[in-house]
Formats: sequence, structure tokens, C-alpha cells
Amino acid sequence: MKYILPAFLLLVFSLNLRAQTQGEVKEGAISYITPQNVYVKFLSTENISAGDTLYIIQNAISIPVMVVKEFSSISCVCAPISAKLLSVGDKILSQRKISMPVIATGDTTAQAPQPITIKKDTVVLKKEVVTGLKQNISGRISVSSYSNFSSTSAFSQQMRYNFSLDANNLGNSKLSGEAYVTFANKLNEWSDVKANIFNGLKIYSLALDYAFNKNNSLSVGRKMNPRLSSVGAIDGLQYETKYKSISAGVIAGSRPDYMNYGFNPKLLQYGGYIGHDYNSLKGNMQTTLAFVEQKNNGYTDRRFAYVQHSNSLLPKLYFFGSVEFDLYNKVFNPADSSLTQNNKPTLSNLYVSMRYKIAKPLSVSLSYSARQNIIYYETYKSIVDQLLEAATMQGYMLQVNCHPGRIVSFGANAGYRFSKTDPRPSKNLYSFLTFSNVPLINASATISATLLETAYVNGSIYSLGFSRDLLPGKLYGGISYRYVDYKFVNSEAPLVQNMGEIDLNWQIMKKLSVSLTCEGTFEKNQNFNRVYVNLTQRF
Repeated sequence: MKYILPAFLLLVFSLNLRAQTQGEVKEGAISYITPQNVYVKFLSTENISAGDTLYIIQNAISIPVMVVKEFSSISCVCAPISAKLLSVGDKILSQRKISMPVIATGDTTAQAPQPITIKKDTVVLKKEVVTGLKQNISGRISVSSYSNFSSTSAFSQQMRYNFSLDANNLGNSKLSGEAYVTFANKLNEWSDVKANIFNGLKIYSLALDYAFNKNNSLSVGRKMNPRLSSVGAIDGLQYETKYKSISAGVIAGSRPDYMNYGFNPKLLQYGGYIGHDYNSLKGNMQTTLAFVEQKNNGYTDRRFAYVQHSNSLLPKLYFFGSVEFDLYNKVFNPADSSLTQNNKPTLSNLYVSMRYKIAKPLSVSLSYSARQNIIYYETYKSIVDQLLEAATMQGYMLQVNCHPGRIVSFGANAGYRFSKTDPRPSKNLYSFLTFSNVPLINASATISATLLETAYVNGSIYSLGFSRDLLPGKLYGGISYRYVDYKFVNSEAPLVQNMGEIDLNWQIMKKLSVSLTCEGTFEKNQNFNRVYVNLTQRF
């Protein structure tokens, strides 16, 4: 419980934050991910510069996740600056830099734009003219092929099909829908899919929403609730009502199967939450308190409370924090291997993050996390004693990014994780330097280095890459080389790899694109090759 006081102080401190300017939004999507880079496509990269920060939307708040290293007319090569798990197809936002009128106050220091939210400003809403509902449908369909072949194993190929849909106000009505579905299978290996369709089919979202009015809405199906991000996907009903700045909601249904992410009515769950939102031209603040009960075959699997707070009211500073308490616990008795129930609140997860923009070209982020193993007492009943013995895993991450001009940008992030049961802490350091316009070849170049140390390995990765528009607005290409050197604690033989990669992105039409990535990994006695092809149609 020693982490509760720091978290509480941070939450209280953030309630007093003030003033923030904002900008417009440019939306793109992740097209490809490598261990060092994230590739993001936009309809146009106008007003995007090397060193700019890109965001994802989480809980109605924009979270910084990557920094632009290189860019063409329609795409960006970015370096991740967050521990968040990103996937191909995830929506990415760029804040457009716009000029804001300044009222003379004697302070001539310009305030830099800060991360924005998807919530509309309450001041603006009062000026809007209410119009009829209008249908707005967008989505994408993609087909991907992953091929692997090496000098020591047989050729294998996996196909992946993705479908995503956002359908607002269907038929100009109050009914909306959303879907995100994938299907993956290895060619000539259908036995797992035949045994259970959900071994290949993954439904991450499939729901209908009905807005009775601007303050009351109902969702049916599988959907994640941004106010209950810790719960994950919810199969069932979700109802929310609002009164001014206060929101309250309830959920009832089940959670996806923990083996294959399919539908499992035996995993019942229900709960409720209450939240407070403050949105203004100066910034935004959101706080949520939630309680959730999760079952397995009618028995309590987990019961917990969740507090989440985000705040961007103080100029140049963004804060996010979440605290999770388990309210249903059991104590293991070694003498007879029995479990005794103890409902004393136990801290199971704490995460706090702050990002400060020191100056226009320089920003610093710091985060801290402390988490226990999440225990589902019925689901994991055969290994509960092992999970209860696990110590708290704690970690720090520091990130620094600087882009003094359009030509050069550089940055670094360092992580430190530790647990009492680890032989030694885990450490990692990543840094990069990008030149957006190399003379003679008219290309962007990035050099980077990664150093890591864990309980079982010491390693380093060095990388150099070039990319440029081959046909402006149509064809974008890149080439890179990586040198990997791993030394394992329990082995005298190091692992040395030389890796080469070629990337091509072709914008066939405005909403139709294809990408190709070829990667080769060469070791002393063997080599591995991978080919990734993706065809995406947006609508």
C-alpha cells in the first residue's frame, strides 16, 4: 500500500492545473511495425515535420506514442516513445501546428500546442447550430501474407485478413456500429481452425450503439469501454448516462474466453463506474472510479476497483495515472495447501506518467509502474500458490526528444525494471539521430543504437536506414541494416546477426495501397528470410 500515497498526491496535484492551447487533428494509421520503427500512413503529411510527436486516443485523451523520424508526402517513419502495445491498423493522430491569437499580457513567451483530446470543447458546443443526424461510414479491408523460409526449416506462409468499420448514425438515425475483426491461418494447416473457429477468428470489437439523446446511450455486443480500459473487451450490455460534467454507467455480460478470445458465457462480469470530465480551451481533465466483479462458472474469479485520472490543464504538462485495487483475495497456507479468503484491499497495479515540454523543440517524459500478477482465483486455481508468491514488478522509463529544426532530430529513452525475485534488474537504452534530407541522395537517414541487460542476456543492436520518395505521392521506399550481438548468461556462445530490410509502399489509388517488406537475417551457420505483403482498401 506504500504506492497509494504518491498516486493520491499526484492526482490531487493535477486537479489544480491550468491553461492549454490546442491544434487541429490529422488522422493516419499504422501500416507496418519493425523492432525499431513504426510506419504511419496519412492522406497527406502536410504540416508534419521530423521530430513531431504522434498520438493514439485512449479514454478520450491523446497519448504520445511515437516521434516522426522521416516523412514523405503520405507516410512517416517513426520511433516509438511509449511502452504501449501498437498494432497494424491502429489510428494515429498528428496535431497540426496552427497560430492562435495572443492577448497582450506583458509575457511574450509563446505557449506551444499540447496534446489534444477528441472531446469537443464545451465553449464551442454552445455556439454550434444543432443540425440533423448525418450518416458517416468509414473503414478498411486488408489482406496480408507472412512468408518465412530459412536454410534449416521448411517454407511456411500465414494469411491474415482484417476488417474494421466505424459507422456513425446509420441511415441518419441514432444507431451506430463498430467492428474490428481478423482471421489468420497458416496455409495447409486447417486442423486448429476446424477444431475451433476462434483459433483463427479474433473479434476485437463488434457492437451496436443507440443514443437515446445526447446524455443517454446503450451499447450491445463486444466493445471496449474507454472508461474501463483495465477490463478489456466486454461482451454484453453497456449503458451510460450523463448530467453536465458527470457520467455514470453500468456493464453486464461476460468477458472473452481466456484461451482463444471467443465467446464464453460462463465468464460473467458486471460492474459500474462514475466519472467527471472537464473540457475547455485551456485544457482537459478526466477522472473515473469503477468497480467490477468477474465470475467463472458462478464463482468469484476477481473483484477489483479502478481509478484513472488524466490532466492537461497546466501549460506544457500532461499527466496520466491509474490505480487498481483487488477487493477479493486469498491467502495460501503452506501447511495444508489451502486458501483462506481475505478481502482486504490490495494494490495490484499502479501507473503514473508525466510529459513536460521544456521548449518547443525539447520534451521530457517520465513514467513509473508497479504491478502484481493479476490472479483469477477460479481460472488459475491449479497455480494460484505460485502466482501468490510472485513479487511486485516495478519499472521506470525516461524519454527525451529534441527536434531543433526540420533537418535534424534526436532522442533517447531508458528503462529500468526490477523485482525482488529477479537475479538482476532489467535495463534498456535506445537512442536515435535522424537527418531528414541527406545531400546528394535526397533521402532521410536514421542511425540508432539499443543496449539491453536482463537476467539472462546482455545485448546491443545498431541500425542504419535510408528512405525516400521514389515517385512523389505514389511510391515510397526504404532500406536498412541492423547488427545484433547477444551474449547469454548461461551460454559461452554469443548470438551475432546481420539483418537487412527493404520496404516499399505504393499508393495505387487514393484509398488503395500495397506494401512489401523483405527481411533477411544472417547468422554464422544459418539464415532466415521473411516476406510481408499487405493490400489495404479504405472506404
